[in-house]
Formats: sequence, structure tokens, C-alpha cells
Amino acid sequence: MIAFARGAVASIGGESLVIDIGPIGMTVTVTPATALSVRLGEHVQLVTSMVIREDSWTVYGFLDPDEKSVFELVQTVNGIGPRIAMAVLATMSPDDLRRAIAADDAKTLTKVSGLGSKGAQRVILELRDRIGPANTGVASTGASSVGWQSSVHAGLTSLGWSAREADAAITEITPLADDQLSSGAADIPVLLKAALRSLDRS
Repeated sequence: MIAFARGAVASIGGESLVIDIGPIGMTVTVTPATALSVRLGEHVQLVTSMVIREDSWTVYGFLDPDEKSVFELVQTVNGIGPRIAMAVLATMSPDDLRRAIAADDAKTLTKVSGLGSKGAQRVILELRDRIGPANTGVASTGASSVGWQSSVHAGLTSLGWSAREADAAITEITPLADDQLSSGAADIPVLLKAALRSLDRS
């Protein structure tokens, strides 16, 4: 198995990176937050988890070893595969997940794309005694009221838009972000797509 990938970032997608690991480039599936946190040419090291299927070998990468552990643990829940496990980490931090499970908060878990109420209840039931406690302290804001602008700005500029264009797009999508924040947390992938649509219109 591939334990980690270390090298320069050769390409950035919405949910993937290509890491130059010498003679080859490795495509690594990541969360949108991870993709937005790196820059082309930057040297990174990701801890990885490989999922082997009959028709594909997929490498999933994480900046934080705890994210990898939670990614693998969530997949032990009946009916949940790597796609939903990554969606969990795209929506909340590992400690936010631990808090939701400890509080029997299925409503928060159903905010994860692809995870319905029955799936949320299975996550709570099957992981309650296995995921461990959250770290003490304030719950992570993730992509909430703090920093969504910088995350979207970084994503747009990494895709080739100018800083001025990124600023204009952020101004246009601020009402959408405010609506998201009023009901929970800002959804960076949705905001980034909305920003790209606004730039395409202009």
C-alpha cells in the first residue's frame, strides 16, 4: 500500500491533486479544502489511503493523519464507501464528526452529501464507541464564517483568475454565503462553483 505521497503539486483540481513524485505524476483525490490550501509548484506531503476496486485503484490524500483515520473508520459503517467518507470530511472536521456522534446529532450528519437520515443513524450507532472523544476546545469552524472568502479567493486565483476578478466574484456570491452561514456553515465547493459561474457570465 502507498502510505504517503511527497512531491511538488503539478496540477490542482476541485477535488484532486497531481503530485510529481519523480518519474511519474500521482493523482490523489482530496477534499476541496485540501485542494484550495495548496499552490502549484508547492512541495507537499500527504498521508494516503488506497481503495482498490475491480475497475480502479484510487489514492486518497490527507494533510492530517487524523483525517485519514476517520476516512477509513467511516467506511466500516454498513453501506458507506469512500465517496461518502470523503464527503463527510469535506463537510466537517474529524472532531466535528466526533461531537455530532457523541450528541446523537443525526441532523448535522445529514448535511453531508449522499448521507440520508438512515445512514446518519448508522454512523452514530456503529461509530459511537469506536471514534473516540473530540479534542477539548471550541468546535472547528471549518469553512464557516471565518475565512470562506480567502478559501474561494485562493481557489479562483489558483485556477488562473486575477485577484481583482476573484474579489468581484466574492462580492457577488456573498449573499449566497450569508444564506449558508445562517443555517450552518459555508459550503466552499458550492461557493467556488457559484463564483466561477459569475466570472463566466462576465
